[in-house]
Amino acid sequence: MDLDRFLAELADWSIQHDVSAQTYRYGPLPDHEADLRLPPDATPRGLVVVIHGGFWRSRFGRDTTRAICVDLAQRGWASWNVEYRRVGTGGGVPETLDDITAALLYLDELAPVGDVPVVLLGHSAGGHLALWAAGTRPVAAVVPLGGVCDLAEAARLGIGDGAALDFVGGTPEQRPELYDLADPARRLPSGSPALVVHGSDDDRVPPELSRRYAQAAHEAGDPCQLLELEDVGHFEVIDPRTATWSTIVQG
Repeated sequence: MDLDRFLAELADWSIQHDVSAQTYRYGPLPDHEADLRLPPDATPRGLVVVIHGGFWRSRFGRDTTRAICVDLAQRGWASWNVEYRRVGTGGGVPETLDDITAALLYLDELAPVGDVPVVLLGHSAGGHLALWAAGTRPVAAVVPLGGVCDLAEAARLGIGDGAALDFVGGTPEQRPELYDLADPARRLPSGSPALVVHGSDDDRVPPELSRRYAQAAHEAGDPCQLLELEDVGHFEVIDPRTATWSTIVQG
């Protein structure tokens, strides 16, 4: 896949279909921003906290998940598209986790979304952050899409050219306390229902990470459903133009 072309096409689609969004600052640093989108002329069915991916690195930002936020608004959902510090902009463990916590605390203060069900949804590294956040507060559901659901295993496999090692600052053997803090697979049960989505043809994040997490969550007593999508890669899950996205939303 030509990733730059794909993201440009998503950006064009978003511009053509976007509803108004308001940007809020949830903290003092440049990356402490999030976009709130509300469905037009409707009370939200719920609110989806959307956390973008990019292997926790600064190359990618919340513009990559703008399209699914636009689509969610058309379906009657409010969304909170979160930016956060990444490796290269002061992020890592625990700074990135602190930002996700701060963004959720700020969201609690906003009206008119305070009383609706909250879903955490994240793509790739954002799936990791969504699962981690679900372990810090009860939510209606958490939905990782092609998520890095097992941080220690991601580090051992070296996915994303060592992205987990850069994010945590070492191996599980070197920094066990940080993996205990940041790895959702080590923090089960989370107490929140999960729909774990992964494409069978994902060449960025191995589907086995989601399979491992779903099994561990089930054994820990969490309600957890694994939705493995045949012939689907890493990026179709954030493309609202596809049948894959419709399947996820309906799930």
